[in-house]
Amino acid sequence: MRIRIVDAFTDRPFAGNPAGVLLLDTSTSFPDDAWLQNVALEVNHAETAFAHPLPAGGEADWALRWFTPAAEVALCGHATLATAHVLVTTGAVRGPVRFATRSGVLVATPRDDGSLTLDFPTAPLTAVEVPAGVAEALGAEPLTTHDTGPNIRDLLVELADEKTVLGLTPDTVSLGRHSERGIIATARAEDPSRGYDFVSRCFFPNIGIDEDPVTGSAHTALAPFWSKRLGRTDLTGLQASARSGRVRTELRGDRTLLSGRAVTVIEGDLLV
Repeated sequence: MRIRIVDAFTDRPFAGNPAGVLLLDTSTSFPDDAWLQNVALEVNHAETAFAHPLPAGGEADWALRWFTPAAEVALCGHATLATAHVLVTTGAVRGPVRFATRSGVLVATPRDDGSLTLDFPTAPLTAVEVPAGVAEALGAEPLTTHDTGPNIRDLLVELADEKTVLGLTPDTVSLGRHSERGIIATARAEDPSRGYDFVSRCFFPNIGIDEDPVTGSAHTALAPFWSKRLGRTDLTGLQASARSGRVRTELRGDRTLLSGRAVTVIEGDLLV
């Protein structure tokens, strides 16, 4: 089987978020979970995506699952973008592709400019009191905090400004005590003329990722959060990790469109 490493939410190699992508043969089921988890651990990126084709005529074209080196996750944006990129660039699909996932059917649509748009469920935001210890673990005082619902299971933390987000050096072990997956730290962009409207960083110690480079799923919460504050449904987010990446978002009620590019950087054979 061919296995690929794809940098997602970027138009250049060695940026964005790398994901492993493994397209399985025409079987109608996945290998056992232990094997999937071992492959993800071997790849050792934030997520590895596994996909296999489904019979024609159903509600989806491919079945898709995502694993970190430590656990399976319910929703992953960058590995979905990476999988769609592989399917499109190898000619396996033409036009939109529908994925059957733990979070329902997700659609990826190739665009004329070479980007891909993902149709994801919008995260339901619920304002919550700032949990005791979050400020100390982040090293910054939150302005607001929101629960992001069952699909992504993060705590969304609004901070004072972009500089504060960029300067975070959190205690990730302590952060893991305050949500099921992790923490999304965000602030309004200091200068929107730079091409982005808000900035974020994502820390997911509970699934083995101290800081994720670019997180598509987090933007299903960031999109409604910032659309309400900025009064626009079309926004661009900068995830300010060391690798960095940009995610274009369009809020459509209970669905959020996430757009970006991807680049295949490694391709080889899986021998086991």
